[in-house]
Amino acid sequence: MLRLDVGRGASHLPPFGKDGEYAAINSMLDQINSCLDHLEEKNDYLHACLKELLESNRQTRLEFQQQSEQQNMEADGQGSQPPV
Repeated sequence: MLRLDVGRGASHLPPFGKDGEYAAINSMLDQINSCLDHLEEKNDYLHACLKELLESNRQTRLEFQQQSEQQNMEADGQGSQPPV
C-alpha cells in the first residue's frame, strides 16, 4: 500500500515520479470506489430484506390480531347464551 506523508514534501514519496504517483493514487481511489459500490449494493440488499421482514411481521401481527378478536367474539357469544 502506498503511504503519502502530507506536509513532508515530495522527497518522502516513492521514487517513481509524479506520473507514477498519480497512477498509484488513481488506483487506490478506484479500489476505494469499488469497495464503496460493493457496500452500497450490500446496503441496498439488506434494506430490501428488512423491508420484506417488516411487511411480513405486519401481516403476521394483523392475522394474529384478527384471530384473537374472532376467538374473543366466539367466547363472548358462548358466555352470553343461557345454558341448555
